Amino acid sequence: MNTRILTLATTALLAITAIGCSGGADELTLVTYSSFPAADTDLNDALAAFTEETGITINILNAGDTGTMVTKAVLASGNPEGDVMWGVDNTLLSRATAADVFEPFVAETASTFDDQLVALGNGIVTPVDFGDVCVNYDRAWFDNSALEPPTTLDALADPAYAGLLAVQHPGTSSPGLAFLLSTIARLGDEWTTYWEDLVTNDVLVTNDWEEAYYGAFTRAGGDRPLVVSYGSSPPFEVLYGNDPTASVAPTGVIEDTCYRQVEFAGVLRGTDAPDEARQLIEFLVSADFQQHIPLNLYVFPVADVELDQVFIDHAVIPDAPPALTPANIDAGRASWVEQWISITG
Repeated sequence: MNTRILTLATTALLAITAIGCSGGADELTLVTYSSFPAADTDLNDALAAFTEETGITINILNAGDTGTMVTKAVLASGNPEGDVMWGVDNTLLSRATAADVFEPFVAETASTFDDQLVALGNGIVTPVDFGDVCVNYDRAWFDNSALEPPTTLDALADPAYAGLLAVQHPGTSSPGLAFLLSTIARLGDEWTTYWEDLVTNDVLVTNDWEEAYYGAFTRAGGDRPLVVSYGSSPPFEVLYGNDPTASVAPTGVIEDTCYRQVEFAGVLRGTDAPDEARQLIEFLVSADFQQHIPLNLYVFPVADVELDQVFIDHAVIPDAPPALTPANIDAGRASWVEQWISITG
């Protein structure tokens, strides 16, 4: 979580002012996805505090959507654009590890995290946040229509909801891939038939999350009241909507569609500053940084920090969302995406 709310130019480079460092590297480049909102946020302040404490400047290199970021890292394996990567998730991790993108390192602090989250990193990367990719719906749109919001994955293929759903391409978008995996995990071999039904039902496919949520979704002026997004999107809609004290979020979540997404940070193999890179990862999972994750990235921190009340009131965390192991994903991802492309053509 994920996971994506504020978009920055994919090649923008943000430099945080450095204070002189005695010995070792005096700057690091943190490679992350384009929606990582470092500028003018609490995350920026936290990284500035890290700079003040250590004398290490953090340059943030936005490398596009998660899928694009991983593709670039695979192509540059051993000769990376930066030193640390933030945001590779469990749907794409096996692709990166198979290409030796990372130098194995797990933060010492991770010993206090959920064992299942840590295990997904396979001793190579450190979990930094988690969330759930889920279909969201526009409450106002459904309130003004004769339709009730769908409550299940199967219902999305019902002709009653024809032309109402926007999803992302699983080959270029992390939430798009997570939603594809959700259908596979739930439906098994029947997933292809399900996607054929969605195509018949006029599903809209976009390249990335921003295009779907800020373009096609009715909340942003589009014509699709159903969109693949996150279980943590409703708090954002409350905070930045017309009524930041609303008791009900303007968007809802279809829990039956959710798929658990875990994001990781790792030391990029070939970095010239491996010691400083490890130091940065330790900071990224510290309470000083993790406390800012919910209201800036709209996913859940892996560290035990207090959540803002709006997040407690409006975010959705399914009790037991289905998940495929990284090994399952690695074995099937390429063929699944190829089949998906064939179906949605």
